[in-house]
Order: sequence, then structure tokens, then C-alpha cells
Amino acid sequence: MKSARFLLLFMVVMLAACKTGAQGPAAPAGGSMYIQNKGSDTMVNLALAWAERYQAEHPEVSLSVTGGGSGTGIAALINGTVDIANASRAMKSEETQQAIANGITPVEFTVARDAIAVVVNSENPVHELTLQQISDIYSGKINNWLQVGGDDRPIVRLSRETNSGTHVYFLETVLRLGDKTNPTLFSTDTLLLPSSEVIINEVRQNPNAIGYDGLGYIPPDLMDSVIAIARDASGPFVTPSIASVNDDSYPVARDLYMYTAGEPTGAIKDYINWILSAEAQAIVADLGFVPIK
Repeated sequence: MKSARFLLLFMVVMLAACKTGAQGPAAPAGGSMYIQNKGSDTMVNLALAWAERYQAEHPEVSLSVTGGGSGTGIAALINGTVDIANASRAMKSEETQQAIANGITPVEFTVARDAIAVVVNSENPVHELTLQQISDIYSGKINNWLQVGGDDRPIVRLSRETNSGTHVYFLETVLRLGDKTNPTLFSTDTLLLPSSEVIINEVRQNPNAIGYDGLGYIPPDLMDSVIAIARDASGPFVTPSIASVNDDSYPVARDLYMYTAGEPTGAIKDYINWILSAEAQAIVADLGFVPIK
């Protein structure tokens, strides 16, 4: 009889635990508000800076920030395991459909803008490229720096991994030149690297390398090696900056997003509203990103 009662009690506890897990992130004990924020590696430093400032001003709120890529954050939102997903690309229609099938309606917030900088080693004499030339480099049509006015050296292509929103954006905007019917893919010998920092370190060390990264991740010693990009051969060739993103003269710029599961309420709504405030947008500029207008 005691064994039967124990088994019944165990089953009730496990059922309650499973039900709690299905409802998404749980708040910690003690009455404080807990917000889980996950996704884009491009945004992770910005999200950490936001969280640190916000928690200092609102000690009753605890914020957990992790990276892993835009796709990882969006998948977590779809599965109901995070409160906010960071993404350096817009959600795909199939991702939105998956979320809705799980009873979640994603709500999108544009929280900053970013320029994608194409960068080469400081020894590389190439300083200007058109979008078509960059597309041809990354798709494998151009394989030697001599073909674009550089030295007779093989080109080493560096990219983020496929789960990265930056990878997806670069594929669609640069390799495919914004044409949704264009089937161009990265060359099979492109090195897929796990983070922005790894790309920068490889570019710094390898005189043959070319990489791309969010402008906020380009260190001072490589700023002179950032490529000026033109939409076509007639120019103008423009380097990335807050000004060139805002006036749309730089051709490789994008919005950065946060997604919530439905219209945010309570602590999550307050946090999103703060991120859109002048105080939080000043942090955007401090970290090399572009504040929203």
C-alpha cells in the first residue's frame, strides 16, 4: 500500500514538472523577474551590455544572455524555452509557421542596425571591391587576388557557420545580389568559422584571407583594411559607418531584431521599451552598431 501511494505521488510530481516545462522558462524563487535572452552572436555583446545596464537600474530583474546564432535563438523561441530571441536576420516564413503550430505568435522588434564589413589582412593592397566581385570571390569564380588588383596570392575565404544570421544575410544580399531566384552558393572550400572573433583573428594572421563581420566587431588595427564596396563598377565605393548606413549609401546593411512569443507584457515589455529608448540606443552607437532612428 505504501509503495502504491509513493508511486502515485511520484507520478503527480512528475506530471506537474512536465507541465511547467511545457509552458516555457520558469521564474526563479524569491520573487525576482527572470528574462532569458538567446540567439545572434552578432548581437551578443550588445545584448550583454544592455542587460548589464538594465540590471544595474532594475535589480529586481535578472537577465540571462547567451549566443549560439540567430537560428538557435529562433528555434528556442519556437520551442518556448526563451523569452526573447535575438536575430541578425528576419524570421523565415517556415519558422513563423512552426511557431504558430506550437501556439506561439512571434512579435518582431527592430532594435538596432548593423553594417556588414568585408575585411582583408593589413598586408593586402586591395581596398575596393564591387558587390559582384565579392560574390564572385565567395562563390569561387575568382580565386586569386591578382584578378581584383592584388598580389598573386590564392584567396582564402572565411565565413560564419550556416546557423548564423550573418551567414544567411551575406548569402542572400552579397552572393545572390538580392535576387531570390539566384541559386549561387558559397564555394565549397570556404572556411566556416564559429564566431566573429575567430574570423577576425584569422584575417589578422593570414595575408590571403577575406572575411566579413558586423562593423562592431572590427578592431581598430583592421579598420584600414575594411573594403570600400560599390553596388556596381561605376561606384561610388563606400566604407561602412553609422552615417553611410543611415543614408543608405553603404550597400551591405541590415536591421537587428528581437522576437518575443506574442505581445510582451510585464517585465519583458518594460525591457523591450527600454531597449528602444535613447539611453539604450546610445549603447548601440558606443559598440559600433547603428542606432535606430
